[in-house]
Amino acid sequence: MWYAQNSARRTHQLAGDAGVLLWTALWAAAAVIAYRLACLLALPRALQEHRRPLPLIGGRADTVLRRAAGFVDAMDPVTVRSAVAVGALALFVAPVALVLVLWLPRRLRWIRQAGAARSLATCDDGRDLLALRSLLRPLDEVAATASEIPEATPGSLAWGWRHGDPETLDALAAAELERLGLDFTPPPPAEPAPLGHPLPAQAAEAAGITADPVG
Repeated sequence: MWYAQNSARRTHQLAGDAGVLLWTALWAAAAVIAYRLACLLALPRALQEHRRPLPLIGGRADTVLRRAAGFVDAMDPVTVRSAVAVGALALFVAPVALVLVLWLPRRLRWIRQAGAARSLATCDDGRDLLALRSLLRPLDEVAATASEIPEATPGSLAWGWRHGDPETLDALAAAELERLGLDFTPPPPAEPAPLGHPLPAQAAEAAGITADPVG
C-alpha cells in the first residue's frame, strides 16, 4: 500500500511525493546547466586573446576571470572535464540527498505500518492488537478516541478491551487505522459449527483416531 485511503491524507502524501520529484528534477537541471557552463572553460584561449574588458564585468573581476582562464588552460583537458563533472554531480547529490534523508524514512515507515495494519484488520486477533495499540497511545489521544464514542471514557475503553467487547474493539481498531489514514471494515464473525456435525476432535474420537503418545 503506497497511499492512504483517507482523501486528505492521500492528497498530502501525493503533494509530498510530487514535491520531492520536482526538487530532484530542478537540481538535476541545475547540475546539467552548471556542467555545460563550466565546460566553456575549455576555450580559455579565446578569452585571453580578447584584450578588451568583458562587458558587464568590472576591471578586477575581468582580471580574475582571465587569470582563472589561464590557469585552466594550463591544465590537462581531461582533468578539467573530470573536475567539472564531479562538481556538477556534487551540486545534484547534496540537496537531493538532504531531502531524501528527511522524507524517505518517514515515507517507508508509513508504507510498512499501513501494510501491517491492513493485514491485522482482516482478522479478530489482528483487530485486538490494533485496539491494544490504540490504548497504548498517549493519554490525550486515548481521551480523544473516547470523546468520539457515545458515553465512553478512557477507562471504559480499557475495560471493554480487557473483556473483549466487540464494539469497543472495533472503535479502538478504527481509531488506530484512522491515524494512518486507512478505513476499517470489521472482520466477519466466525461461523459456528453446523448442528449435528461433530467438531474435529469429537469426530476423531468417534472414528477411533487418537494421537500417538509422545515417546
